[in-house]
Amino acid sequence: MAEAILMPRLSDTMTEGVIAAWHKKVGDIVKKGDLLAEIETDKATMELESYQEGVLLHIGTAAGGKLQVNDLLAILGKAGEDITALVAQHSAGAAAPVTAAPAPAAETSAKQTPAPVASAASAVLDISSLEEVVLMPRLSDTMTEGVIAGWQKQVGDTVKKGDVLADIETDKATMELESYKDGVLLYQGAKAGEKILVNDLLCIIGKAGQNITDIVAASKNIGTAAPAAASTATAQAAAPVATVATVPVAELVLNEGRIFASPLAKKIASEKGIDLRFVKGSGDNGRITKSDIDGYEPAVAATVAPVTSTTASAAPAPAAAASAKTAPIVSVPAGEVSFVDTPVSQMRKVIARRLAESLFTAPHFYLTMSIDMDAAVAARTKINEVAKAKISFNDMVLKATALSLKQHPKVNSSWLGDTIRTNYHVNIGVAVAVEDGLLVPVVRFADGKSLSQINAEVKDFAQKAKDKKLQPADWEGSTFTISNLGMFGIEEFTAIINPPDACILAVGGISQVPVVKNGQVVPGNVMKVTLSCDHRVVDGATGSAFLQTLKSLLEEPLRMLV
Repeated sequence: MAEAILMPRLSDTMTEGVIAAWHKKVGDIVKKGDLLAEIETDKATMELESYQEGVLLHIGTAAGGKLQVNDLLAILGKAGEDITALVAQHSAGAAAPVTAAPAPAAETSAKQTPAPVASAASAVLDISSLEEVVLMPRLSDTMTEGVIAGWQKQVGDTVKKGDVLADIETDKATMELESYKDGVLLYQGAKAGEKILVNDLLCIIGKAGQNITDIVAASKNIGTAAPAAASTATAQAAAPVATVATVPVAELVLNEGRIFASPLAKKIASEKGIDLRFVKGSGDNGRITKSDIDGYEPAVAATVAPVTSTTASAAPAPAAAASAKTAPIVSVPAGEVSFVDTPVSQMRKVIARRLAESLFTAPHFYLTMSIDMDAAVAARTKINEVAKAKISFNDMVLKATALSLKQHPKVNSSWLGDTIRTNYHVNIGVAVAVEDGLLVPVVRFADGKSLSQINAEVKDFAQKAKDKKLQPADWEGSTFTISNLGMFGIEEFTAIINPPDACILAVGGISQVPVVKNGQVVPGNVMKVTLSCDHRVVDGATGSAFLQTLKSLLEEPLRMLV
């Protein structure tokens, strides 16, 4: 049976999308994972992959055309299948556009008098075409499923266009999902903390008292939404009983009067029974964010973490897993095997997949160089005497890297299979550690920015990353990546290339070591950097020349001003 593909909501503020390009044309065979089209949103141009198989029978608009979220984007089905009724259903009875694939004459005549029962069954099963249905949108270019971080509207609440329905955790950020229709929230496809696949039933918004039994039943029959109650009951039945022994002590009141906190932080704190007066906020002006709640621990003299023995194989509940992650003291019986299973987050799944693909696909080789940072240390001291914001060594490394890439564009390249793309613009990704893994926001056109501009941008990105407020436009389009572990006391390390970049620079800390200058052994400040290169794109001589330029800029910082 032919299936309609609706325009997905690809960003938290998207209301319509422009078809930048079609990668399949009417009549082409489409497989799961095939690239259907490139869609330009208000934030970025994203690739839309097919989540079903079939023949492309219809496209909603040609390249350059606009479609509203949930408008008919395409139809996939069997070759020659009659889709007139399906097209008319999504175009308010209008005649099928010329983009529909013509059915053979024999097929058409055979399908002109379909049985009423079959039509009714199709209407019930095709929940994606119903006006009341809201499907899980694809909120990032790599998203395959989302986790309900929290519902902002409950069943029975009145919903207006623009109201925030829920907070959805993707593999890269937590985004607010706004409603694009008016009505009453009649059904939720999952509870907070549960997962929903992209294009599965998220919720139903309709008229008060409307019968939604058939819609919910259809979603279960085609496997688009698991009943929330059943999954909750299963989780409760499987969860082992854990004993947490705590000795309470007096907590320090950090917030008095009006407490500034995000709506999501307030909701999670309420569910966990956390008093916001005792939570230290890491946001602007001390604002409490979700990450502050997730990392909060009540003041206790000792905490005994949940212990799972070898006889209990069920995974712990999310709250238990979260507390186990940060518990400072774990007491277990001597001689007994104990462990805690933590569910893999969306972000960690994508990190695992992308970096495994990179390491086992791209032939890596590594070049390490020691850099004399005496002049950089002296220059930074003088710069910070007049700078409004404190310039870091990371800012100086980023600026020097950007200028070096301008001189060595082969290092600033990407492997695209049949071609190598040499980038003459410099967009540097900066690896930022967050609770669930790693994000790489991008400083665009870094070669043309001052140290102060780079400093402000990196700090802003770091805070957004920790608050899970980065948007797709913030992490797309890097041409080179820097990973700096110097602040953790790491002297040197190797990093895995962040595709599609051809190289990544691993930066260690500055160490005071004996060095030979003018024939004498004197103390010196030395920093080691390691360049990981994709040998399909960059050769050893090319990478070495880049590092020599980087070394000369950092050892004589005034050259960065020329």
